[in-house]
Order: sequence, then C-alpha cells, then structure tokens
Amino acid sequence: MVLIKEAEITNNCPECFNQELKLSFYQKHTYTLFYHKTTNEVSHEIKCKKCFSMIYPINWTPDIERVFEYYNKLIEPNKSSTKFTTLFYVLILVVFALITGGIYMYLEGVI
Repeated sequence: MVLIKEAEITNNCPECFNQELKLSFYQKHTYTLFYHKTTNEVSHEIKCKKCFSMIYPINWTPDIERVFEYYNKLIEPNKSSTKFTTLFYVLILVVFALITGGIYMYLEGVI
C-alpha cells in the first residue's frame, strides 16, 4: 500500500475525546521482479494521534463522516496500470535469442 493523501482533522476521538485525528488514504501497488502493478483499490484509516487507536467506521460520528466524505472526494488515485521491469524485457530477449539460435542450428544441420 502506498500513501496517496494524508490529512489532519480536528474531530473528537470517540475513545479519548482528543481533537487530533489523522486520516490517511492508501492505494494498492504490487511490486515483483517482472512488473509493477497499480490497482484501483483505495483504502483508508483514521487514527487518533494521542491514544493511537484506530477509529473504525462503526464508531464514526456524523462530523467524522462529513469530513471523510469531503476528503474522499479530493483524493485522486493513480490510474490502474502495469509496467514491466527491465528484467522482464531482458528475459524475453534471451528466450527469443535461444529460440532463434536453436532454429538456426537445426536448419544448418548442427543439431
């Protein structure tokens, strides 16, 4: 998960009634040796900065819901995409060279 937006909000924490909450939005990215994939999956979390508790949607007040809706409209996640790495292209090139070399050797009668 990659952080795409973070905001400090001043709503009351349902646990400790402190007014310092942090709203974070994350987008799912997948990194492998052969590709880097960005998905449309966006998740969020709200944490209290004093008691460090997670504020789950079941505990949200109407004020927290309004602030969440506002920030949810502001986020712009990256487009869903797949980018291949250099290792992928090198591997494709090596496989292609081996196949063409094998065909050439077969046609020349070496094999």
